[in-house]
Amino acid sequence: MGEYAIRFVLGGFVVSAFAMLGDLLRPKSFAGLFGAAPSVALATLAIAIVQHGPLYAAVQTRSMGIGAVALAVYSVLVCHNLVRAHLHALAATLVALVGWLVVAGGL
Repeated sequence: MGEYAIRFVLGGFVVSAFAMLGDLLRPKSFAGLFGAAPSVALATLAIAIVQHGPLYAAVQTRSMGIGAVALAVYSVLVCHNLVRAHLHALAATLVALVGWLVVAGGL
């Protein structure tokens, strides 16, 4: 139960810090970008360092980076499929999911 309390407090603190950073930047759409994902990742890495050491946290960090690259490729593919290929949303996301799997598995 203690780990969850630490994760909750640390995550809340970092979410607040990133929300303030997002509020300072222009355009305001960055506020949502800086809201949740980086703060949860930092809280998870902090707990991983304390519980398992820096080598374990380094593996998690690399995995988070690979996931971020795969998500970026997925997002670009969905946008391309919707705007240029004029696919329906379900078809666009399913096609892009294949690209995500290739990138995530390949990296």
